[in-house]
Amino acid sequence: MNSSNIKKIDILSEGKTKKVYTTNDPLKVIIHYKDDLTAFNGLKKIFLPNKGIINNDITTLVFKFLNYYGIKTHFIQKINNREQLCQKVKIIPLEFVYRNIVTGSLSKRLGIKHGKKINEGIIEIFYKNDKLKDPLINDNHAVFLEIITYNELNFIYSIIKNINNILKTYFLNRNIILVDFKIEFGKNNKNEIILSDEITPDTCRFWDEKTMEKLDKDLFRMKLKKKEKIIEHYMEILKRLNK
Repeated sequence: MNSSNIKKIDILSEGKTKKVYTTNDPLKVIIHYKDDLTAFNGLKKIFLPNKGIINNDITTLVFKFLNYYGIKTHFIQKINNREQLCQKVKIIPLEFVYRNIVTGSLSKRLGIKHGKKINEGIIEIFYKNDKLKDPLINDNHAVFLEIITYNELNFIYSIIKNINNILKTYFLNRNIILVDFKIEFGKNNKNEIILSDEITPDTCRFWDEKTMEKLDKDLFRMKLKKKEKIIEHYMEILKRLNK
């Protein structure tokens, strides 16, 4: 079906920051970006005008870039300022976090100084389960829960490392340090594992290369800026990517 003939039908699901709609094409969905900004599994929440528009633009640019370099994603095209047309996938209920620099929960859990560089990178898995508050798990847990196989995990790990190599350079060329990022994967109708969800300041930690100023959701988590200033930092990321 031609993309121009795609029509939104019903809400398939709604998360903290996005809505997913079914379409008249059973293999495609429309993802709508909301203006809600949340932290700590939704315990902290504010309305941030235009955040959805900015994150839609940022994810569009990043996913197009990753697609160009051979990373398969669910992204098809941006259709308006808040919405994207994407492949319908069955989301794997795991969040994968890749860390290039120690900060946040990793620093607290291991007692390692904030800002220490990680030479080889660290990948962590979190089980997407709101009732359990998305606990940190390991490979054996994930396989035991029958969420995924070891072969699939190894495949995903290779993709994540590739994504990190591509995006570290992509952002550094725009004077942005990619500190860490959270990504999700899903399976499409061909049972292919592809990158899904989003890549934005909501899901990544970005620091300015020169000043080390935070340009991401940590501004909200740590009460570093008023919401009017937070949106300016999100916009700064978009401005740099557009260059």
